[in-house]
Amino acid sequence: MIAAITGASGYVGLNLAQVLLDAGHQVRAIDRVRSPSLDPRVSFIEADILNPASIQAALEGVDVVYHLVAKITLAQEDPVAWTINVDGVRIVAEAALACKVKRMVHVSSIASFDQNKCNRQLSETLPRSTDAALPVYSRSKYAGEQEFLKVVAKGLDGVICYPTGVYGPTDFGSVISRLNVVFLDSARGKIPAMVAGGFDLVDVRDVAMGLLLASERGRTGENYLLGGHYIEMLDACRVAARYVGRPGPKFSIPMGFIQAIAPMVSKLSKNGGAEDGPFSKAALDAIATSPIVDRSKAERDLGYAPRPLEETMGDLIAFFVAKGHFKVDRAA
Repeated sequence: MIAAITGASGYVGLNLAQVLLDAGHQVRAIDRVRSPSLDPRVSFIEADILNPASIQAALEGVDVVYHLVAKITLAQEDPVAWTINVDGVRIVAEAALACKVKRMVHVSSIASFDQNKCNRQLSETLPRSTDAALPVYSRSKYAGEQEFLKVVAKGLDGVICYPTGVYGPTDFGSVISRLNVVFLDSARGKIPAMVAGGFDLVDVRDVAMGLLLASERGRTGENYLLGGHYIEMLDACRVAARYVGRPGPKFSIPMGFIQAIAPMVSKLSKNGGAEDGPFSKAALDAIATSPIVDRSKAERDLGYAPRPLEETMGDLIAFFVAKGHFKVDRAA
């Protein structure tokens, strides 16, 4: 089977390529630049997802395409993000249909669900991100799904997947993922306290396997939450620190306090309060409304089974040590 990945040079894409290779598939990476971390067995095609002719040429002869390209932002408005996350999905889906691709797996985001309306419990049937007050990323990811399903209605065999908070090895991107940076800093002893609140965290390798399973077993037109395990960020950071013999953050800071001082921090910080900064309204809202994710549909339909958080964290810290990000002074 020939499997194509748009955005193959990204964090999830690199891990997905490895999972597909391990499963015995030929892998075609479609991106603007080939990552030096991409397995040499992967063929590479430079293409632009916003150029219909370019992407259609890249998909010729492909059996399955995994669409990962997206622009992630916490900004309220971003025309480029809207174009990539909406028009880009439509263009890739239409190219897949024209090339008679057997299946397309579109990778969306849990941000496409309106977490302000889900009462901290998230399943595939809950309200979607249509409110104009939500960040453009949330709205554009849902709008992109709608474009995708229009092409499915024309005959494309497609499914949608939603990874939650992705972390874990292997992280060879030019920029380490945000969650991995938090856990790396915790292991280094650089985080004395953590904002109260948690996330559903999922191993990037489990996301990659979930996408493969979706291509093999998912039902046409269906959507699947690829969640992991909900944990308070204070506890997650302590788990990371424990692997190198450190205690981790000492306490959590109430969200109400953080929200109260955020405007002041915004003025004192270069980018902390910017639209994409850690003290932006969107960033704090994401923590405050983060839900417990119901992954039972993916478990039932796909055979999806995420590994324990402790296993992922141990592997992540071992990966960082092996890559020289820091040294372990003593055993945990």
